[in-house]
Amino acid sequence: MRRKAVWFALLLALALVASACSGSSDDTDSGTADTATTVAPAEDTTETTAAAAATTVAPDPGFVGESLQAGGCDYGGRVDSITALDEFTVEFTLCGPHPAFLAQIAFGVFGIQPSEHLEATGGAPLDNPIGTGPYSLKEWVRGDSVVYSRNADYYGQVAPHETAVLKWATESAGRLIELQSGNADGMTFPSPEDFATIEADDNLVLLDKPEPNIFYMGFTNTFTPWDNVDVRKAVALGIDRQRLVDTFYPPGSETASHFTPCSVENGCEGDEWYDFDVPAAQALLESAGLGDGFETKIYYRDVTRGYLPTPGNVAADIQAQLKENLNITAEVIVMESGEFIQASSAGELDGIHLLGWTGDYPHVTNFLDFHFADTNLQFGDPIEAIYAPLKTASQTASAAEAAPLYEEANNAIKESVPMVPIAHAASAFGATAGVSGAYAPPWGQVMFNFWDNGTDTLVFMQGNEPISLYCSDETDGESLRACAQVVEALYSYTNDGQVQPQLATECVPNADLSQWTCSLRQGVVFHDGTSFDANDVVASFSAGLDAANPLHVGNSGVFEYYDYLWNGLINAPATDG
Repeated sequence: MRRKAVWFALLLALALVASACSGSSDDTDSGTADTATTVAPAEDTTETTAAAAATTVAPDPGFVGESLQAGGCDYGGRVDSITALDEFTVEFTLCGPHPAFLAQIAFGVFGIQPSEHLEATGGAPLDNPIGTGPYSLKEWVRGDSVVYSRNADYYGQVAPHETAVLKWATESAGRLIELQSGNADGMTFPSPEDFATIEADDNLVLLDKPEPNIFYMGFTNTFTPWDNVDVRKAVALGIDRQRLVDTFYPPGSETASHFTPCSVENGCEGDEWYDFDVPAAQALLESAGLGDGFETKIYYRDVTRGYLPTPGNVAADIQAQLKENLNITAEVIVMESGEFIQASSAGELDGIHLLGWTGDYPHVTNFLDFHFADTNLQFGDPIEAIYAPLKTASQTASAAEAAPLYEEANNAIKESVPMVPIAHAASAFGATAGVSGAYAPPWGQVMFNFWDNGTDTLVFMQGNEPISLYCSDETDGESLRACAQVVEALYSYTNDGQVQPQLATECVPNADLSQWTCSLRQGVVFHDGTSFDANDVVASFSAGLDAANPLHVGNSGVFEYYDYLWNGLINAPATDG
């Protein structure tokens, strides 16, 4: 039975006594509060509450811990078991070493909600998440805004405003107008042409967002002529990638030398990408019997992203270059976003597809393992010369020892050309000059409790409405940003992108990094007043990771990030073929 408010009144009282007797604060173990040094000093109303962080109560001997059991590792995934050892300890037993474990569990998709709430909503808290974060959800006004209320009892940096409002406008120009008029305090991703406008306005501030990303042209090798590596290589040589970057990307953007940005450790091991060389490209097409060109299609979705700020213009320029340089006639096809993602992910697009990726967590596996794993059909039949070294590297604890494996994989990507890496885009957010603590993080989501506009309400503008507010089963940035204000994970990212403890105080590995024991933060209370304990962690992970769990419902039911980041779902239904 869950201990309610009475138990936690006693728990917090004991915490305060322990804190007073210790004679020192525990600032180094205060989770989100650790990042306060990156923002302006807070007023009295925003000081961190350290009592919960200092709590050291012995676990209840009557606590009955839950467990997720895979029944072995033959299913191919990373997780063998997740067990609540006691109220405040969770043990992750994996199927092999996992050096990126901490970076991965900091990803907000792995946020923790009360087990009772997951059960009460049938595994689908799509519009009513309950978390432990700096805000609770007040209301979601469909088509207009998501409204949050300050969590005054938050153990980290308490928001300086009572209310935060998340609004959206698809076009960058619409978001900028709201910022210029003072109706919004911050915005995501101004278009490249708006960078100068913001910088020239004394009332506005351009916030550099050093997020690792990639924009690429993808091929599906199960369709002709894309089953011929020389044809794919001809396009790689025949597209002036620098021209695309110079024409359509903001200052600071880079023409990609590798799929993964070099800011990510081991991302740029191996040879750099091909130089622009039209004669060599034409010779390859001649040798493939396609010297006179051929017809194909270019697919894209008309959605602005940091990695692709003007998708229509870029598609048109690639279309023109294909015709001019290689006599390839390409029809441009604009698809609805969800349909495009589904079709490209399944390898169903016969032609070239324009897509990109923004890093979810700070490890090279986030870029390479998803796109080039043996389970990913996006580029057609997976290529063993790529996925085999990646699989080994992902279980290699030392980054130095993994480097030759990433060199091997990157060189195989260059040789087999499943896609053409185009650009690592510079990106930014915008804010009004009167906001203190405004920032744009390289990893994770911007947290509104660090922004102080001096009023009771903060308004932030993003590109689209969230799809749902149960982000264990979402992948879009708009949903993840909305969820992050309410629901927290075991780890998180500081404002400058470092991994830090959040709902866990630490996760300690065994010698080969195949088992991680996480000590949980004590004294934390969910927004509904129930206590946070180890069973909530097990329940939240079970709902996402175990396909046979009755709470594995979500929005789409796909739980894509749980699937790929843990190398497959437990009890996943058999697929044809």
